[in-house]
Amino acid sequence: MTQKDDGGAPLGHAGRGMSRRDAMLQLLRVGGVAAGTAGIAAWLNTRSRRPMPRRAEQARRDHRVASQADLPQMTVVQNGEPGEMVRQALKNLGGIGRFVHRGETVVLKPNIAWDRTPEQAANTNPELVAETVRQCWAAGAKRVIVTDVSCNEPRRCFLRSGIQAAARAEGAEVILPDPQLFREVEMGGVALKTWPVFGPFLDADRVINLPIAKQHGLVGVTLGMKNWYGILGGERNRLHQQIHQSLVDLASFMLPTLTIMDCYRVLLRNGPTGGNLEDVALKKTVVAGTDPVAIDTYVAKAYWGLDAEHLPYLEMAAARGLGTTDFDKIPLKVSSMS
Repeated sequence: MTQKDDGGAPLGHAGRGMSRRDAMLQLLRVGGVAAGTAGIAAWLNTRSRRPMPRRAEQARRDHRVASQADLPQMTVVQNGEPGEMVRQALKNLGGIGRFVHRGETVVLKPNIAWDRTPEQAANTNPELVAETVRQCWAAGAKRVIVTDVSCNEPRRCFLRSGIQAAARAEGAEVILPDPQLFREVEMGGVALKTWPVFGPFLDADRVINLPIAKQHGLVGVTLGMKNWYGILGGERNRLHQQIHQSLVDLASFMLPTLTIMDCYRVLLRNGPTGGNLEDVALKKTVVAGTDPVAIDTYVAKAYWGLDAEHLPYLEMAAARGLGTTDFDKIPLKVSSMS
C-alpha cells in the first residue's frame, strides 16, 4: 500500500529527482527553517558504587506497545517550542493514551549527565521533559518519575540542567542516584553480564526515553540507545572497551515504551559534554517513535552524515531484532508548527 502525505500525495513520487530517504534527511538538515521544512513536509508529511552482591535479578524489561497499521512508527515535528512539539509528536503517534494507562508508574529517562545549562545542549531540554510529565498525568499515571545516573555530580547536574525544577513544577518525583537503590541484574548480554541497575527503572510499568542528539568523541554520536548508560551504576567506563556491544546489550535489556528525541538544540561537536555555544545548532525539532534503531539511524545520518555501517551498534541492534536501519521504509508523519 502506497504511503501518502497529509495532502494525499504518494511519498514515492514526490519531489523531482529526490528520493524519500533524501527528503527525510533534508528535513533535519534544514531544521528550524520554516520555508525549507514546509516544502518537504508537503509531500513527506506523512555512578555510583557497586552495592554489596546479592542474588541477581534476571529479567528483560520490555515496555513496548503493539504496532498499529494505521499509525506511524516515527514522527518528525519542527519549527516549534519543545512543549508544543512534544504534544504534536504524541498526537501524530496516536496520543499519549496509547503509551500510558491509568494507574501506571511511568519513569522518564532524560539525559541529565552533565553540569551544563540548557543552552549548552549537553542535557535534555527541560521544557521537553516538563511537557512529557504533563502528558503522563493527563493519561492517568499514578506516579511519574524523572531520573538519571549522572556522570558529573548529580545534584549540580539536576539543578543546572533545569530539569529538576521543570519536572517538580509539574508534580513529578525527581530521584537522584542513590547507591542504596541499585540492584544487581543479570543483563543477559555479551558485554554486559551482571551489573548494578538503578531501581526505579526496574520497577516501572512504562519507561519513556528522552535523549538529546549529540556528537560523541568515542562512538560518533550519543542518541537514544546511548542514553541507556544512565540506568547503570558501577564503573561504566569499563564498558568503553566494548562500547558498541554494550550499547546493544543495554538496548536489548531496556526496551522503551516510546522514544522522544530532543533535537531542539543539537550539540554538533565536542560532545558529549560540550560547553561552547558555538558547537550548538538551533534545529527546533523533535523526532519520536517506537523504533529506536530507526530514530538513531535517521538522526545520525541527517546531522552528522553517519550511515549505519559507520556506527556498528546500529547494525548489531537491527540484527538482534530491535528495529530497522532502513528508516525511509517505515511509516512516517511529519509536522511543522509554523
